[in-house]
This record gives sequence, structure tokens and C-alpha cells, in this order.
Amino acid sequence: MTPIVKLYWLRVTLGITAGLLSALLAASGIYQTADYTVLINSITVALAVYIVTYYLLKIPLKKKIEQQSKILTTGIGIYFFSWIAFFVLFYTVIRVLTI
Repeated sequence: MTPIVKLYWLRVTLGITAGLLSALLAASGIYQTADYTVLINSITVALAVYIVTYYLLKIPLKKKIEQQSKILTTGIGIYFFSWIAFFVLFYTVIRVLTI
């Protein structure tokens, strides 16, 4: 596999992980505010995970990928799509199991 394909699938995995982390934080009651604030805080968690992993991945991929902007943009759509899908799934499962 090429470095771009590996980066793409890593972003899918990171989106799922960020969805789980966001759902755990949202369902744990840390936020204790309105529902829209829980969503905004969860989006913030997803953005933070993306930005932190971008800087962590930039170092080893700098020499392997010639266009540096590709490191930022590859898989951004699937990252947020998988994050929102798995956030809703995990949040729903956690809420149902805790009732």
C-alpha cells in the first residue's frame, strides 16, 4: 500500500476512535449542559483529535509524500463521516445501556 492509502485508512480508524471518545465523554455527564452544547463539545473533541494526529503524522510522512498539503487533506471527509456515524452509534448504545 502507498503512504496515501495507509493515511486514508488510518483516518478512518481515527474517526471511529474519536467517535468513541466523544460518545464516552458526552454520556459520562461531564458536560452537564444542554444537548446542543454536548454536540459542540463533541465536535471540538473530534477536531482536536484530527489536529493533534495531523501534527503527529506530519513528521514521519514528510519524506514519503511529496505534497505536504496531502497530509492534511487526505481522508478528512471520511474522518468526519466515520466520526459522526460512530459517535451517534456509540452514544445511543451507551445511553440505552445506562437506562
